[in-house]
Amino acid sequence: MNSEAQRPGGERIRNIAPWSPGTVGVYVFIVALLLATSTARQVSSFPFINELLAVLFLIFLIRYMSVRYRMDADRLVAWRVFGSRSVPYSSVRRIVYANLRQLGPVSYLGTWGWHGRMWSPLVGSFDSIHTVSDGVMIFAGNFPLFVSPRDPPAFARELSRRVRSYTGPLEEDVGAPPEAGETGATAGAASR
Repeated sequence: MNSEAQRPGGERIRNIAPWSPGTVGVYVFIVALLLATSTARQVSSFPFINELLAVLFLIFLIRYMSVRYRMDADRLVAWRVFGSRSVPYSSVRRIVYANLRQLGPVSYLGTWGWHGRMWSPLVGSFDSIHTVSDGVMIFAGNFPLFVSPRDPPAFARELSRRVRSYTGPLEEDVGAPPEAGETGATAGAASR
C-alpha cells in the first residue's frame, strides 16, 4: 500500500497496479514492428495504416499502465485512462481473492465498455480494471469489480476495515481479522 496523501476526515490511500513485463514487452514489440514496417507500402493500399495501428497500440499500452486504485473516506475508485469505476463502501457485500485464470474463459479481448466488462461462467458479468491475473473481487452493486492491486492481502485488509466501518461484517470477507469470524479465514474463491 502506498499512502501518498492525507486529507481531513480520512486517510486517502493510493495503490498503483503492478505491470507485467511480458505484457509491456509485447505492446512495445508490436509498436516497434508496425513502425519498422511502415515504409513497406505494399502491405496495404491504405496510407499510414501502420502508423495508425501503432498509435492504437500505444493507447492500449498507456491505458494498461495507467491503472490506479484509490481508497477515499467513503469509496474505492478504480481508475485508468478511458475507464473507471467508483464503489461506495456501503454497497460492498463480499470481498474475495480471485484469479482471472480460474474464473473460466475470460480474456482481455472479451472486455467491453467503459468499465472493462467481462463475463465468467462462475461469476457472470463483472467489471475488471486490472493489469495482472491475481487480485481481489469486490461484490458490490449490480456487477462485481475485479482489481489487481500490488499487494492483494494488504489491499483486502484495508478495504475490509473501511467497508466494515460502514456496514459491519460481510457475507464473505478475506480481509477480516480472524477474530471477526469464520468467513475471513475460510474465504478464498470468487465462485462461492
